[in-house]
Amino acid sequence: MAPITVGNVIPDGKISFFDENDQLQTVSIHSFAAGKKVVFFGVPGAFTPLCSMSHVPGFIEKAGEFKSKGIDEIICFSANDPYVMKAWGKTYTENKHVKFVGDGSGEYTHLLGLELDLKDKGMGVRTRRFAMLLDNLKVTVANVESGGEFTISSAQDILKAL
Repeated sequence: MAPITVGNVIPDGKISFFDENDQLQTVSIHSFAAGKKVVFFGVPGAFTPLCSMSHVPGFIEKAGEFKSKGIDEIICFSANDPYVMKAWGKTYTENKHVKFVGDGSGEYTHLLGLELDLKDKGMGVRTRRFAMLLDNLKVTVANVESGGEFTISSAQDILKAL
């Protein structure tokens, strides 16, 4: 499947997360993001060094700026189960706005065309590192990294695009 790109409507599929009442929610991305402006960024794995120390912290630190520019939701997405994503999210005690969303089976990652084969590193098939802007489900910015790079998908890169 070809990777999602600017101008596409994001495919519908299921995402899972724990809500503010600590209840597991599995919802359609279309029902969750319809009518909203969303920063949607993906990482290869929870608790991995680059994701944990660089990629995610930038979005947490810049969340106020995103909100002031009209962003309704900030989603951190990975091919991890929602329990792992919940545990990872709790390590960022200062986080108030980034929602940690899991794709345990990798099905939604596949629908996006953003799989990253890390079997040689013992991680299986993961989510490629990316950052997107969605406006009412339409992709307006799609910064998708090659391999394990982190050059175009930072919070700062997305802020520049707003």
